Amino acid sequence: MSGGPVLLAAGGTGGHLFPAEALAHVLEQRGVAVELVTDERALRYGDSFPARAMHTIRSATPRGGSIFSRVAAVARLGFGVVEALALLLRLRPSVVIGFGGYPTVPPLVAASLLRIPTVLHEANGVMGKANRFLAGRVDAIAAGFPLPDAPPALRAKITVTGNPLRPNALAAIREPYPEIDGRLRLLVTGGSQGARVMADVVPAAVAALPAESRAKIIVTQQARLEDIARVADVYERAGVKAEIAPFFSDLPLRIARAQLVIARSGASTVSEIAAIGRASILVPLPHALDQDQAANAAVLQATGAAEVVRQENFTPRFLSERLAVFIGDPASLKLPAECAKAAGVADAAQRLADLALGVAKAKTQDTET
Repeated sequence: MSGGPVLLAAGGTGGHLFPAEALAHVLEQRGVAVELVTDERALRYGDSFPARAMHTIRSATPRGGSIFSRVAAVARLGFGVVEALALLLRLRPSVVIGFGGYPTVPPLVAASLLRIPTVLHEANGVMGKANRFLAGRVDAIAAGFPLPDAPPALRAKITVTGNPLRPNALAAIREPYPEIDGRLRLLVTGGSQGARVMADVVPAAVAALPAESRAKIIVTQQARLEDIARVADVYERAGVKAEIAPFFSDLPLRIARAQLVIARSGASTVSEIAAIGRASILVPLPHALDQDQAANAAVLQATGAAEVVRQENFTPRFLSERLAVFIGDPASLKLPAECAKAAGVADAAQRLADLALGVAKAKTQDTET
């Protein structure tokens, strides 16, 4: 089945689609045709995804809820496999690359049944449930971070490629480190859905600083729509210069223009902070079943690039004390920024493209012989 397009399979969230988008740009530059199979959530991205065609198939998440709902989800995935088989027989892709989430299960299962080359990309430092289900079926596994807890049987398949970075993140890597002029430039982000804890803690921590310290801090903060008014009010009363929005389309550039980033530790966020090279305080999402954000944060913490704080310890008092230190000595953030840069992988999309096309070529040659 050689000669067909590369088929990318991804769940409809940014965490799955962004690395797929980054790989699609690289493959497009190499003259390789790309198509995307996903779920309905990805349709909001419309023409922004660099694929010649987008396909949606049925999928569901068979976890949580009643036994009836889980059985219904498994049945829906089964119908998705049938739809994926028909799609793959029509497209005849050269390789199918999965980026996680249950919408990747039907196309990857179908590809394995049809003996089409398959690659799985795991963005986080611990493998998610859908990827764990698929890992034994695929030809190769690309990892955004090392996977120390991977079963021994899978380790021979794993190549640490890093997480592919979108073009705006690659452009931000070239931005110089902000001028050290006595001011602290702070970026606060809570991931694609925002994080209420950031709205609760960061403004209060900044407002608790002495007036002379507040005059030296410049804040850019992502906040949910329902939190923007109260966050803005706290900063205004404190006399702090702040820009607040529910979403920043140029987030990588804003990372580059900050000296300190306070953030959740999703795979894309951690990878961009590392590649751009900025110090960070990371607050992993608590209660996650896979504890993937904790694993991601631990990678940067181990290099000295980040300080990791459990959410229950992320209080206004804690943060105010840390900010006071950095305001007093902004240059102290330069070393963790350099550590982050050293841990970053700027060419992850190129590495993943090489791996995927290599797997496709090798399996095609094996089939022909």
